[in-house]
Amino acid sequence: MHTQAAKTDLKNCTQHQLVRFVESLGQPSFRGRQLLAWIYKPGIAEFSQMTDLAKEFRAILAESATISRFDEFQVECSRDGAVKFAFLLADGRLIESVLIPEEERNTLCLSTQVGCAMGCGFCLTGAMGFSRNLTTAEIVNQVCAVRDWTLAHDRGPLTNLVFMGMGEPLANFDHLLDAISIFTEQRGLDFSNRRITVSTCGLAPQMKQLGDLTDVNLAVSLHAANDAVRSRLMPVNNRYPIAELIETCRTYRQKRRKRIMFEYTLLDGINDSDRDAEQLAGLLREVPCKINLLAVNPAGNPAYKSPGQERILHFQHILRSRGYTVFIRQSRGEDIAAACGQLAGKGWNEKTGESGGTADRKADEDGRKPPPTP
Repeated sequence: MHTQAAKTDLKNCTQHQLVRFVESLGQPSFRGRQLLAWIYKPGIAEFSQMTDLAKEFRAILAESATISRFDEFQVECSRDGAVKFAFLLADGRLIESVLIPEEERNTLCLSTQVGCAMGCGFCLTGAMGFSRNLTTAEIVNQVCAVRDWTLAHDRGPLTNLVFMGMGEPLANFDHLLDAISIFTEQRGLDFSNRRITVSTCGLAPQMKQLGDLTDVNLAVSLHAANDAVRSRLMPVNNRYPIAELIETCRTYRQKRRKRIMFEYTLLDGINDSDRDAEQLAGLLREVPCKINLLAVNPAGNPAYKSPGQERILHFQHILRSRGYTVFIRQSRGEDIAAACGQLAGKGWNEKTGESGGTADRKADEDGRKPPPTP
């Protein structure tokens, strides 16, 4: 029995892959570059809208290709301005992304997997377990959907992308690279490399590859300065212990003046002592870096509690006195389970099944909708 070949989702394709695709259809290579420019224009959903392409070519595209998009999603707004998006995938699974508006930027926190296999003890996404990697299109469509939403709601353009949502980005390496290519291509979504950050829990071999193949920023979730504590918090440390991780960071290829960002979640009585701060300062002395301190967010495990603002400030003081640039990240979106470590794919309103703004309207009724971004 003859079965029709599946159509190619063009949002899975980088510019190079689009060029090869149109050539396979008997078209000149420049048509691939034209396609890339059309696909990522706001509001483009049909080949019939691509007015500078010949009608015959548009008809061929309609038979052999598709342009995917997230038509079904829900939006929930935090009191502090963060906005969580729950996206329904074609197989019925859910992912979440978080928009973090600030005075001069709109940062989108992206997911790369459904769930996560890394099993970090203080993270709800890890407690979900791992279902599958996202496709390139599913990564890219988070940005397209949120970009269109911000434009429709007069929130200003997206300016920054951070791969800090659901999943370990470097465990979905090929699709991550393709998504970065689309994000940074001028005909694609046209983001600067310096406005994209990839966060990892410490997959050392893939970190090296990322540095060799891209110029994006790197953030490393460290959370402890010795193997005993880090292995307790993060099982990945049993595969790539601290010495190997730090050596990978020390030799990481990056542009001059770029520094690795180390993420350090402070857990009361576990990794927040003066000794921990001193150990961390010694550990990072040969790595050009910045340090981001954050208090643990409620994630369902009572064993992990925030040490409180006074201890966090003291920890920061010790590191600063050793010459480090140290920030304290203010948690955003905790009231809608959108803060770091809280994404768990539970954002869909199963009762109504409505999409594209159901929760956003409810937030507005409750007086919780954030002010427009300047």
